[in-house]
Amino acid sequence: MVQIALAVFPALSISEAAIRYIWTAALLGFPLAVVFGWRYDIRGGRVERTASTRTDVSLPLGRGDFLLLGALGVIATAILASSLWEISTTKPEQGASYVPTDVDINSVAVLPFLNMSSDPEQEYFSDGITEEVLNLLVKIPELKVTSRTSVFSFKGQNIDIPTVAEKLGVAHILEGSVRRAGDRVRITAQLIEARSDVHLWSETYERQLDDIFAIQDEIAREVVKALQIQLLGEAPIATSTNTEAYNLYLRGKHFATLNTLEGLESSVKAYQESIALDADFAPTWAGLSFVLRWQGQYGITDLQEAMEASRHAAMRALELDSELAEAWQSLARIQFSYDWDWSSADASARTALKYGPNNAPVLRLATSVALTLGEMERALDLAQLAVDLDPLDYSGLTNLAFAHWALGQPLEEQRVYQRLMDLYPNGSGVEPYLAAALARQGKPEEGLQYLDLDSENMWHRSMSTIVLHRLGRHEEEQQIRQNMIDDYGQTWPAGVAFTHAWHGDTDKAFEYLDIAFEQKSSYMTNLIYNPWLAPLYDDPRWEVIVNKMGLLEYWTKLQAKHEAKL
Repeated sequence: MVQIALAVFPALSISEAAIRYIWTAALLGFPLAVVFGWRYDIRGGRVERTASTRTDVSLPLGRGDFLLLGALGVIATAILASSLWEISTTKPEQGASYVPTDVDINSVAVLPFLNMSSDPEQEYFSDGITEEVLNLLVKIPELKVTSRTSVFSFKGQNIDIPTVAEKLGVAHILEGSVRRAGDRVRITAQLIEARSDVHLWSETYERQLDDIFAIQDEIAREVVKALQIQLLGEAPIATSTNTEAYNLYLRGKHFATLNTLEGLESSVKAYQESIALDADFAPTWAGLSFVLRWQGQYGITDLQEAMEASRHAAMRALELDSELAEAWQSLARIQFSYDWDWSSADASARTALKYGPNNAPVLRLATSVALTLGEMERALDLAQLAVDLDPLDYSGLTNLAFAHWALGQPLEEQRVYQRLMDLYPNGSGVEPYLAAALARQGKPEEGLQYLDLDSENMWHRSMSTIVLHRLGRHEEEQQIRQNMIDDYGQTWPAGVAFTHAWHGDTDKAFEYLDIAFEQKSSYMTNLIYNPWLAPLYDDPRWEVIVNKMGLLEYWTKLQAKHEAKL
């Protein structure tokens, strides 16, 4: 029994302390069993004194026997009850390994590999190798891999493996280090089971730098082997290029993550220099496509020129590798945000999902496209999967909240915003959305505490009109709406339109929707799923603006779906 307990209990997440208690109970119970077995027999369902060796006749039980049996029973019951209590109540010790039972056993997070090089400037290289290994593992459909944003949030933090695994919702952690010296590289990697804190596999690779792609392939294969995953297809392999082009490619990725104007410029420069050395390396073209688009959207370069250059880079990447999910994602983003070509954006997003079903950025894009086309239930599923894969990512959680908002689920929306506030206590920016979600649940007083009525922030102003309206403070609400027209009429016409639509001022709503359309405001992509615009549905001008957006077909399908549910 003890052997069975030792084998089964760890799988049930029963603590080592409880297992030790079972050993103790077994040791205490053993003398009781010996005494009972020596003095008594069980025959015909009755307890009898052991027969005398001289007469072979069982002896009747006397008063002393009843007292002894009673004492043995009390002691045995106490030991059993204590053991069960210990098993049911003992929690993992501080720092002890623990993984919730609902975690997918075929799940792993790749923590940022440590830069062991003497030059701190080589940090981009170790980060890049981490991301490349992560992206290779993401291509394995049978494996759940936590995305970059969440794992890199632990960079530089001294947190124990079980805690990291619990926060990321994974059963395994892959960590390692990178040391680069000249044309040599030394990479150490180790796979750890979070529950037991046991190293399932570890290896050190000392190779020439041009073997870096083979090392990535080997790490991916060893992870699959250690987790005993049965692949339905071939294991993915890293796309290779020459070492200097690859080095510049990693620099381009590094600079892009800095989220600064200078970083974007440096990223474009590094990518272009990489392409000059190897114009046939598809990932570089895909990376360049992303950064060129961001430059246009941030106003660094001309928007139209940036979008066309970004499109060209994405198409070139797909010419080189038609199964590169990141390239399909970049193309879909251009078709969605700039072209407003909904059918093409949907097709590209679905293709990106085909080749990157566990790619969180792809899932986030697909969520946005599905919402715009009125596929709210599908959008919610995509958003939830993106959060499962990247649980600490801000944009993924806001996408999930928007899906709940579109479906009219303010309680679920509220929970997501509270999660964001927990993750970003120094400024999540979701307080006004939380206030509105509470107001829609009939709790405007509670929502008011999350608003600054004197703020010039456009979202605080917009959401405060909803809360104030529910509180019956109409004069304040009307003044804020007028302030929004004065301050944001030309810079945020969509927000002015949404706010006035919710309050039933249809003329103002359509006036500013037309302005937002002419400015090609990105907020217009939420036209048919935005519940604030519901008061406009019966107005004949509604289908006119929806048709101008090219969304009438999707709007008609959405309405037919709603009517079928009634």
